[in-house]
Amino acid sequence: MKPAVKYLSYALLAVLGVAVAAAGALVQDAWLPGGLLLALAGSAGLFWGGSKLTRNRVGAVVPAGLWLLTVLFLSQTRPEGDFLFANGIGPYAYLLGGSMAGVMCATLAQPGFASDGATGAP
Repeated sequence: MKPAVKYLSYALLAVLGVAVAAAGALVQDAWLPGGLLLALAGSAGLFWGGSKLTRNRVGAVVPAGLWLLTVLFLSQTRPEGDFLFANGIGPYAYLLGGSMAGVMCATLAQPGFASDGATGAP
């Protein structure tokens, strides 16, 4: 993959990480536990797909890092007293589950790929 295309895909993954975090924050408490599972599946799918798309671990780290920053930003209360996450176990499960999915997708070895991004084929 050419460097320009790779950096463009990192930028796209960063935008998708923010979008998936915001969408998951809205959905995770909607139909408990279905919304939570849907939000976590979307997050894990983005992280795993990013690593497969770029053929390295950075493809999972970029959306996972921005996902985490977005969820932490959205979990803060505003001066008016409004907040996006409801009280309960759901938001904590979303934060912990999404973080664990990001770490797992970033650290799992890709079958058929060397750690430097080479294909490993003879």
